[in-house]
Amino acid sequence: MKAIVFEKTGGPEVMKIAEVPKPEVKPGMVLIKVRAAGINFADTLFRQGQYVMQPKFPDTPGLEGAGEIEAVGAGVTNVRPGQRVAAMGSKMYAEYALAPASQVIVLPESMSFEDGAAFPIQVLTAWHMIHTSHKTERGQTVLVHSAAGGVGVVAVQIAKAAGAKVIGTVSSDNKIALVKEHGADEVINYATHDFAAEANRLTGGRGVDLILDAVGATTLEKGLTCLAPFGHLILFGRAGGMPEPLNLYRLFEKALKVSGFTLYVVAAVPEVMRRGIEESMRLIAEKKVRIVVGKSFPLGEAVEAHRFMESRQSIGKLVLIP
Repeated sequence: MKAIVFEKTGGPEVMKIAEVPKPEVKPGMVLIKVRAAGINFADTLFRQGQYVMQPKFPDTPGLEGAGEIEAVGAGVTNVRPGQRVAAMGSKMYAEYALAPASQVIVLPESMSFEDGAAFPIQVLTAWHMIHTSHKTERGQTVLVHSAAGGVGVVAVQIAKAAGAKVIGTVSSDNKIALVKEHGADEVINYATHDFAAEANRLTGGRGVDLILDAVGATTLEKGLTCLAPFGHLILFGRAGGMPEPLNLYRLFEKALKVSGFTLYVVAAVPEVMRRGIEESMRLIAEKKVRIVVGKSFPLGEAVEAHRFMESRQSIGKLVLIP
């Protein structure tokens, strides 16, 4: 089968398409014929050797995908061959991939494989930050950084569906319309405006109740200055680099909270994971949330796809099509 492989860490150019052995199904696992693979910023960190999981060369990127189940391993009872599914796993930049049965999600017939590949990490990350890590309520104000990105554009919609006022931040003016189209009440270009000053102005000086921050170094400290009393900042990425160590005494002034989020912690608690899947699918069925696939690339153009993601020009989700 064909897969994207890399034999050393580095830039996008270290990846290449190659023939590799088709994986064999194992107990508790599911073998998926991949029809679309999601591209995440974490994939670029994995390629550079900067992710929490280190590559074992030769290795293949890819944390999520969608397709049909080819085979199931011993002990798997929740899914069966032939079903259309999305899944979190590893080595998804390939024609076939394995995933733990517990991280396989049956797709409704109405959902395309491209949308399915965008569902597990993008939608569930947004839903659980808004409803598990934080209890977002009607009347609260939520600020979403990188609001035109894969997680961001979904988070805007989920927060809006919860009754919150939503402020999005973007890196260029040409992304503003997309974010407003998906429900943001206000959008700030953080490249040309001080997002914290603008957020304070838009809230009459009170600040926001929740900040979803995937940027890190350039946004965390400033974000603390536009949180409302008892406000909460969730750091779930570091696209802008690792932030400086936090001075905890900064939190005392307004009784603030800063927390971290990764979906893999949720995935280890099946009942919590299931609740997020069910509620997210309900929002999609009710047309309160729409997945945005900004661009699809053939599998062989993984290098170009990573370059496009790192250029910060992309909107919504990027996917690879084997």
